[in-house]
Amino acid sequence: MPKGGVKRQEVSQEQYDILVGQCRYPKTPEARDRCHTQVREQYKVGAFNPGLDCRAYSGVSVCGVLDLSAPQRSCVEESVGGGLTRRRAEVECYAFR
Repeated sequence: MPKGGVKRQEVSQEQYDILVGQCRYPKTPEARDRCHTQVREQYKVGAFNPGLDCRAYSGVSVCGVLDLSAPQRSCVEESVGGGLTRRRAEVECYAFR
């Protein structure tokens, strides 16, 4: 079991690939490393997980809860105020801000 005794979620290979792929978006090497570690500790390849929140906007696919920085959270609030859905704003601010 991973640290903290939490059972790893089973996800499909495609879902796992998205989770690993989204680790390229954090702005610092430390944040990217932390993302990769979290994916390895929290997920394992097995069967498709219908409960994993996966979404794609503007050519970016992500799954799960996004670890947003303070500027990214501000971006989300500004974007939602401008009419974007929260889900889309999270993806776009995570990837592009």
